[in-house]
Amino acid sequence: MRTPLCEKLGIEFPIFAFTHCRDVVAAVSAAGGLGVLGAVGFSAEQLEIEMKWIDDHVGDKPYGVDIVIPGKYEGKGTDLDAGGLERKLNELVPQGHRDFAAKLLRDAGVPELPAGEKARELLGWTATTAGPQIEAILKHPKVKVVANALGTPPPEVIREIQASGRLVGALCGSVKHALAHKEAGVDFVIAQGGEGGGHTGDIGSIVLWPQVVDAVAPLPMLAAGGIGDGRQMAAALMMGAQGVWTGSLWLTVAEAEATPPQKEALLHATSHDTVRSRSFTGKPCRMLRNEWTEAWEKPENPKPLGMPLQWMVTADAVSRGHRYANKAKAVAFNPVGQVVGMMNEEKPVREVIVELVEQYLEAVERFESIQPKV
Repeated sequence: MRTPLCEKLGIEFPIFAFTHCRDVVAAVSAAGGLGVLGAVGFSAEQLEIEMKWIDDHVGDKPYGVDIVIPGKYEGKGTDLDAGGLERKLNELVPQGHRDFAAKLLRDAGVPELPAGEKARELLGWTATTAGPQIEAILKHPKVKVVANALGTPPPEVIREIQASGRLVGALCGSVKHALAHKEAGVDFVIAQGGEGGGHTGDIGSIVLWPQVVDAVAPLPMLAAGGIGDGRQMAAALMMGAQGVWTGSLWLTVAEAEATPPQKEALLHATSHDTVRSRSFTGKPCRMLRNEWTEAWEKPENPKPLGMPLQWMVTADAVSRGHRYANKAKAVAFNPVGQVVGMMNEEKPVREVIVELVEQYLEAVERFESIQPKV
């Protein structure tokens, strides 16, 4: 089960767990996988606090950090600092979009944030805002992997991270994007099928994975999108993957910081209850379908803006959704993949890891048992 990438990183199992929760990161790494902290939503200062906590709770185990530098976004190429870029981008957001978002929240009965509290609208969605995050990451030796969730990382970012002795990876949803990552010099590629949660392409995993394996060889590929048990992990490794990149699976574990209403929604959802929508981030993102996603699809309503402008419209909704989770069920942002239909019970991280490994071994043994005896 150990692959060359496992050996290089010093991990026991080829299980990479993307999560925004530091407790899950530490628990996965401690259990033999590699926890990967999603940095979007954290300022560099907040990210520093999260990584310091993980450092103190992960022992001598490695972990990773996932950043977001999209290949295309409004304001790309500007020499403005983060504050200047945010002011410039704010000028591009039509007031009608903000008014529409506010009306959806008001109609759903979601209270406004307390006086003096404001959602951060531009955190980690551009090269300008991700720069300080990378600077913070490189101060933490236990971070062995940095992945970019959207697009090919800029060449200078790849060089800087690799020069520190860390591995750089990037997610893709097509062979074209995988080849761009390889040409840029990343250390591994993560191929995510359209059934995955969060930002995805529209090609299914079982079709995408072998194409990317062949296209980027001998570069390692991690398989993502629709992995909820060890049988799917076995299938991915059979197709040439050196590991699995999982995300949705960790939203309902005992250590996850998701609010009780969010966990309840995920645990009771079926695989038919997700949709790829631009309504929160501006790029196609798979999430639970609800009144918010439906409203942005109606022809008479405003259309989602591009990234990061749409997030500047919806950041307030996300913040209010977290704070007032019981009132925001109809308009909450719940990114998750179709594998949500397999997520029916809350379990500790270690138990999930053990089950993945046992199911993988059972699948391999079952395959071997049906082979003709020579």
